[in-house]
Amino acid sequence: MKVRVITSVVGLGILALVLCFFDTILFNLALAAVALIAVHEVYMAFSLKAPWVYGLFAAATLLVMLNDGRPLPLALRMPSVLFLLALCLAGSVIVRSQELSFAKVGGMALFSGLIWACFWSMLYVRAHFAHHADAIYFLVLGLGFAWGGDTCAFFAGHAFGRHKLAPVVSPHKTVEGAVGGVLGAMAVGVAITAVYLACWDSPLQQAADSLWLYLVIAAAGLAGGVLGILGDLTASVVKRQCGIKDYGTIFPGHGGILDRFDSVLFVIPFLALLLSAAFNF
Repeated sequence: MKVRVITSVVGLGILALVLCFFDTILFNLALAAVALIAVHEVYMAFSLKAPWVYGLFAAATLLVMLNDGRPLPLALRMPSVLFLLALCLAGSVIVRSQELSFAKVGGMALFSGLIWACFWSMLYVRAHFAHHADAIYFLVLGLGFAWGGDTCAFFAGHAFGRHKLAPVVSPHKTVEGAVGGVLGAMAVGVAITAVYLACWDSPLQQAADSLWLYLVIAAAGLAGGVLGILGDLTASVVKRQCGIKDYGTIFPGHGGILDRFDSVLFVIPFLALLLSAAFNF
């Protein structure tokens, strides 16, 4: 537990440092580096043992992440990148059919797509808010839904857990822990919003005294808490089927990038879609 807490504190410090460069290319580079490590963890989990396959995914990752979240020229847009990647992967499977599993390549493609959607959504949010403090707030809000809910689920499960949530996929998760996680995500979201509106001058300030704002945040937190659990279980399914305990060792006490970001995978894209609908961008 002590190692996990220390790692979490250090991780939050690094996150704060990265956010200091939020409106620069350094933020893109930081996200690209994290995404590349995450994709490599997936590559290792599926034991593909084909370096050129990771090279293809790494190139696609850089094309996705090293832009500002706005539409790119046609040749670099997501459909084009995915189509070219699919062509290259299909050719690789055909040429190396005896050693390259189509099922494993497909699994890596699906998981990598989730990683790209998650981290690119952060760039998408940044690109559509002229007031960068608001963009940072929404990203921290999404991370709060995921990590706050994850933390609350851990403690609620240890204190009250009786009924298994998904015993085959993740034997230690309980229904009581999941409920605690969802309630925790709602509470963390409301707390982050209250602190932000009290401490920063923001165009959102006009909504600070509105009860409806906090009800909307709580509702988003409910959805975010559920999606955080779904992301966690999705990553657990892959680990169990691949026969591994953790995706890596980069975070002592936690595991790899994906062991720390699994609960974020669905939350940030959901939040980006929600903001796109709410602010019409």
